[in-house]
Amino acid sequence: MEALILNLHPTIELTDEQFFQLCQNNRDLRLERTAMGELIIMPPTGWKSGNRNSKLTQRLGNWTDADGTGIAFDSSTGFKLPNGANRSPDASWVKKERIETLNPNPDRFLTLAPDFAVELRSASDKLDTLWQKMQEYISCGVRLGWLIDPQNQRVEIYRPGQDVEILESPTSLSGEDVLPGFVLDLTGILS
Repeated sequence: MEALILNLHPTIELTDEQFFQLCQNNRDLRLERTAMGELIIMPPTGWKSGNRNSKLTQRLGNWTDADGTGIAFDSSTGFKLPNGANRSPDASWVKKERIETLNPNPDRFLTLAPDFAVELRSASDKLDTLWQKMQEYISCGVRLGWLIDPQNQRVEIYRPGQDVEILESPTSLSGEDVLPGFVLDLTGILS
C-alpha cells in the first residue's frame, strides 16, 4: 500500500493547531503535511522495515546518550519545518542548545528542522517521493541527511550546497561533523 495524498487546498486549509489536533485524534495514523497543505497518510510498514527502523533509532539513541550534545528522535516525532511542512523523519537528531533556545512545549511539534534526518525506505515508499523529501529537509536547514535504501542496497548522503553522494552497499556511515564520532553500523539495517 502506498501513501495516500489528500489535496485539501483550497477547500480546507488546516491551521497548525488543527493539524496537530488531527494527529492527536488519529494516533494510529502516521500523518505528514506538505508545504502546499497536502495531507499525507502513510501506511504502517511491514515487520522487516519496522525492525530495521528500530535498530536505526536504537543505535542513534545509544550514541546520543553517550555523547550528550543533542537529542535523538524516532519516526513518531513531528517537526514544523520553516517552509510550513510538517514532517516526521524515520530518525533524527537536534543539537540540545537549539531546543533550549526555543524552549518549546514538549507536547507539541518542534518548530525547526533537525540537524540530522534519516529516511529508511520501506517497500511502500516511492524513491522519487523520498528524494523530494530529502531535498526539502536540506533546503529547510538539515545539515546532514541519509536516505537508506535496502531494496537497492545503497545509501544517499545529502548535505547543503553539495551533490548527493551515493554509496553502494556500505557497511557503516559517518555522522561527519554534524554528529562527531557517530558511526552507524548498517548490519541489520541495510541488509
